[in-house]
Amino acid sequence: MDKVVASAAEAVADVPDGASLAVGGFGLSGVPNVLIDALYERGVGELKIVSNNCGAMESGLAVLLADGRITRVTGSYIGGNKEFARQYLAGELELELIPQGTLAERLRAGGAGIPAFYTPAGVGTQVAEGGLPWRYDGSGGVAVASPPKEVREFDGVEYVLERGIRTDYALVRAAKGDRHGNLVFNKSTRNFNPLAAMAGRVTIAEVEELVEPGGIDPDAVHLPGIFVQRVVALTPEQAADKKIEQRTVSS
Repeated sequence: MDKVVASAAEAVADVPDGASLAVGGFGLSGVPNVLIDALYERGVGELKIVSNNCGAMESGLAVLLADGRITRVTGSYIGGNKEFARQYLAGELELELIPQGTLAERLRAGGAGIPAFYTPAGVGTQVAEGGLPWRYDGSGGVAVASPPKEVREFDGVEYVLERGIRTDYALVRAAKGDRHGNLVFNKSTRNFNPLAAMAGRVTIAEVEELVEPGGIDPDAVHLPGIFVQRVVALTPEQAADKKIEQRTVSS
């Protein structure tokens, strides 16, 4: 039951080239930076990433992206990541761009053992009809386009069939965790981390505060430990290392 491993390097030691990973985080919030850096140090490549975005400010997944370690991304936001946009338009990586709510539900469904579900999001668009550029050919043409999806009517409303997502591994970051893998997330870090954790066959969590079993009120648990296989306790310095993407001030 004790799922704590000694280091991030040990936690990701068996992640092979070509693995698929669900990665938590929302912008710069709740990104498992320490585990991602450990993957980078291992030299793992040809990764297939499922995540809301692909890193920002040269941190998180942007570290792997800049070094050409990622071959495919399933996500909902490119944002201001210019290197991501460059690689995508140059045909260096494949991108399945999907609605953000659909991404969240595909991860949750995969973790809950639901193979597919119907949603109205995307009906009447290329999300359902196909033709979204997944990979460019480097010359402005489309090398791989999304296929059409099944559309079905329920009670007079059309819905598109979306598949649940399962990945080889998941990397997440929690504010608090115990040795059994029960996790608590802070505010917007809860947006995608629990869902990514559910989708991974092997889920690795870096936690800012490690407590003993019983140290988390059962009613306060956001993700049960059954979804988590490995826990890495961060140092105080690692836990405090949090970047701000957009600094704003008030008068």
